[in-house]
Amino acid sequence: MILTVTPNPSLDRTYEVPALDRGEVLRATAERMDPGGKGVNVSRAVAAAGRRTVAVLPLGGAPGALVAELLAGQGIAVAPVPVAGATRSNIALAEPDGTLTKINAPGPELTAAESESLLAVVRTQIRTHSGSSAWTACCGSLPRGLGPEWYAELVAGAHHAGARIALDTSGPSLLAALRERPDVVKPNAEELAQAVGRPLTTVGDAVKAAEELRTYGAAAVLASLGADGQLLVAEAGTYFGSATVATVRSNVGAGDASLAGFLAAGGEGPAALASAVAHGAAAVQLPGSVMPAPVDLDLSAVTVTADIPLDRLLREPAS
Repeated sequence: MILTVTPNPSLDRTYEVPALDRGEVLRATAERMDPGGKGVNVSRAVAAAGRRTVAVLPLGGAPGALVAELLAGQGIAVAPVPVAGATRSNIALAEPDGTLTKINAPGPELTAAESESLLAVVRTQIRTHSGSSAWTACCGSLPRGLGPEWYAELVAGAHHAGARIALDTSGPSLLAALRERPDVVKPNAEELAQAVGRPLTTVGDAVKAAEELRTYGAAAVLASLGADGQLLVAEAGTYFGSATVATVRSNVGAGDASLAGFLAAGGEGPAALASAVAHGAAAVQLPGSVMPAPVDLDLSAVTVTADIPLDRLLREPAS
């Protein structure tokens, strides 16, 4: 059972275009509309794998109602928190070479009462679905009205209720939450560089940064390094995973699919890392933010090793 919390969900529209020509009228060759937000995507990937999941999220206005409808259509249980503001709508433009241009709306501003209602629903859902194999994935940016300490409060309450916590956020929200010792955090390379305050140019740099996050409080760090692969740095060991990808179609939600794969495989150790890499590799080969099903996964294309290529230059250095 995987519970997800998405404080700033969205309605995502993805358009595939031949080229992105500024100032011109663009004609899309394909379009999709999906429920969005990092935690929502984790739930969608978990559901696509045939596993149980509940998505907790604030919803408002017509876009919020459509998000709930789309999630229900994918077999995902929704624990909504009604809010006055309308759920945000995001736009992504995907080009044939895999280049993605995204326009993310800010979303509604939550009141103090709505913030407390969201925390209360999370606590209720954790108590309802508590168990030794249960994970709570807290994902994404915080909407206006929630301070950076909000995730820290959520992590503390979830731990008190007996849940294991996976946290995927960045900036002050990540740093504030580390003191509550989340069980795993999932930064990408840019977020990892931001957290430690220095650039990352090699895989070794990323390993050192992940180790630093562990000294701040994270029990484990699952770091996405884009096309270079993923790192898992934990007390039990450090592992590097990568996969062969034929064609990148869209990277929307690929990191979220990776986290879902990691948690669905137990959330620890090299086997879970292999599942994360396979899910991420499958996601980038699908249109829009489509989440991979078991038939899309290719574990034979995944390599996981404890022999970390520390000197390997990152194809996309993070600053």
